[in-house]
Amino acid sequence: MISRINKIVLSSLCIILVSAFTYSTKNDLRLNNNDDMLDHKVDSLLAIMTLEEKVGQMNLYNGFWEVTGPVPEEGDAKTKYEHLRKGWVGAMLSVRGVDNVRKVQQIAVEETRLGIPLIIGFDVIHGYKTLSPIPLAESASWDLEAIEKSARVAAVEASAAGINWTFAPMVDISRDPRWGRVMEGGGEDPYLGSKIAAARVKGFQGNDLSQPHTIAATAKHFAAYGFAEAGREYNTVDMSISKLYNTVLPPFKAAAEKDVKTFMNSFNDLNGEPVSGSKYLQRDILKGEWNFKGFVVSDWASINEIIYWGRAKDKREAAEIASTAGSDMDMEGHVYIRELVKLVEEGIVDESIINEAAGRILKVKFELGLFDNPYKYCNKDNEKKLIGQQSHHDAVLDMAKKSIVLLKNDNNLLPLKKEGQNIALIGPLANDKNSPLGSWRIASDDHTAVSILEGMKAYDGNEITYKKGVDLVIGNTAFIQEVKINTTDRAGMEDAVNAAEQADVVVMVLGEHGFQTGEGRSRTELDLPGLQQELLEAVYKVNKNIVLVLQNGRPLTIEWAAEHIPTILEGWQLGTQAGNAIAQVLYGDYNPSGKLPMTFPRNVGQIPIYYNYLNTGRASNREGNVFWSHYIDQKNSPLYPFGHGLSYTTFDYSDLSIESSGNTIKDDVNLSVTVSNIGNYDGKEVVQLYIRDLVGSLVRPVKELKGFELISLKKGETKRIDFKLTKAELGFYNNDGKFIIEPGDFEVFVGGSSDTKLKGRFTLN
Repeated sequence: MISRINKIVLSSLCIILVSAFTYSTKNDLRLNNNDDMLDHKVDSLLAIMTLEEKVGQMNLYNGFWEVTGPVPEEGDAKTKYEHLRKGWVGAMLSVRGVDNVRKVQQIAVEETRLGIPLIIGFDVIHGYKTLSPIPLAESASWDLEAIEKSARVAAVEASAAGINWTFAPMVDISRDPRWGRVMEGGGEDPYLGSKIAAARVKGFQGNDLSQPHTIAATAKHFAAYGFAEAGREYNTVDMSISKLYNTVLPPFKAAAEKDVKTFMNSFNDLNGEPVSGSKYLQRDILKGEWNFKGFVVSDWASINEIIYWGRAKDKREAAEIASTAGSDMDMEGHVYIRELVKLVEEGIVDESIINEAAGRILKVKFELGLFDNPYKYCNKDNEKKLIGQQSHHDAVLDMAKKSIVLLKNDNNLLPLKKEGQNIALIGPLANDKNSPLGSWRIASDDHTAVSILEGMKAYDGNEITYKKGVDLVIGNTAFIQEVKINTTDRAGMEDAVNAAEQADVVVMVLGEHGFQTGEGRSRTELDLPGLQQELLEAVYKVNKNIVLVLQNGRPLTIEWAAEHIPTILEGWQLGTQAGNAIAQVLYGDYNPSGKLPMTFPRNVGQIPIYYNYLNTGRASNREGNVFWSHYIDQKNSPLYPFGHGLSYTTFDYSDLSIESSGNTIKDDVNLSVTVSNIGNYDGKEVVQLYIRDLVGSLVRPVKELKGFELISLKKGETKRIDFKLTKAELGFYNNDGKFIIEPGDFEVFVGGSSDTKLKGRFTLN
């Protein structure tokens, strides 16, 4: 509790601040939050801050002591605590729970000179306590409304726990499933990725950030992190301006246009420049071309890592490079707080750089409503009432069902009959309640997912025999540790094979452990880890009626399974309600409608493989000899293409119509297609529109997604679906980063996958 004298001082300062802001009432401070008024408030506050306090706003610390326990009295924790009490900390991360957040906020508000509140950040990636599917799985739904709702659920729970800032969404485009962080993103396509980025930002931030249960979002990782060489985490990136603008940047731009409040730097370099020190990315593009008004935060110690890249000789130079390049907040690098004041005093860094960065951070605090009520996120009743409520479980179950992709269903093994069958449920993940939670679920409790065994037992008309077969991992698993894979213990395999031999149908649940994907989890082999392939083949020898359910965080190389196993269901890592979602799809209570957001390769040698590739000069075997772009030991085609996903029913596409007469580069192009459900079930279909610019000033991809619509069709129903191609869809960025639209001939493809054959043609004059 602050003393009476301190309270008087604090009150006096509040009066001075209100006078400086030239607003006469607290109501004015709350309600007048347009940009001009916010900028005036920020400038007025900056005018009475010391240089040290402004640099302090640029300093982000991780939680460093047991907040409700004794004050730290030694080491790094003591230093951080002293900085907090001096007002030299602008934000903290990994402090969660109302009691803990209130404690650190009290120090910032009631014990510092100016009482500036903290922003409290956390990695809310696919839920807080109640977990949605991993983001890559959500992207397979192509359901923007559901994705937005999923982020909204996460925001409600996180804000109830005291958090007001999430380090999500990750909007990195990646074409390399070896990279473990593909599980956090929207897949390989910039158009789909942009739509998903906007939906997630809106879900987190709502329409008004000052309203209850909203949190500031972060578009990360800026930029090109998904193109790390060889898919190896934290590796180097080298790419053209054309690829940067046409493939990497669109989802970030979409997030900026949705008024995302923060951007986060990535760990890679770009063309030899560590991106935390990239003026080109941060000042020229983000804050220049895009006029971004929020602030840029480094990733964990990435400013300090400019030294390890060899771009800076020490922390002093790293601080100069990053701050002048436009990186506003230093996350756990301890660089700004140690060096920036001296750099300004010595005239090496202009104080206007500090004012801009601190001002951007303060503005977000105003937008969050923290100056009106620093404790608005510290409501114990909300924490108890909102976290884990039933409506959130219902929402993540709905999201999980929509994320499932039916890759193959020969002989119509699915849906399963609900009674009269003897089903063998086999696999190390079939009764796992931890792995389905996925990676990046720091606030959730271990072993809280509904397992597939539990989900299937909710249907009591069949005889289910469960056998693990083999263990996938050895020992315990943890977020910060590498998973140890079982490659020798086959003790349960014989029992599993015997159970399969007696069954009518075998459901096998195989894949990756949840902690085999995510940050720091790059792989050079993408087959089924450990002894799982051996188990699958052993079961296949005695019973070919196999439904393979995959649980994984990235595309896998399952060519043997695709050739031999009749039915394959991509079940990802679906979060808290995983088992219920998969069981409802297996038994036909939900007809799968998911479509792949990433291409599945046949083997690792094909990677990177993606649908929107360039044609090259020798794309086909025109001469009948070996001299064309191909492999001598594998097909060029993927195992499963981008956009692929089956249903229990069948959809027919016909009568593609294009209004093309008189079109110029200034006109929109209108298209329509007929879609019919000619199967035996009601179902949903993602109608996908692709174009090809046949001749351009730069070589254009063979196909580019430029529109999609998720529709529902009852059995026997037909709908006419309309699309419009505008300038945004018809143009592209040139090698100067300029958006251009060129006249010429275009092909249009419409269907249920990127390999659709239904096409038309139009000309822009």
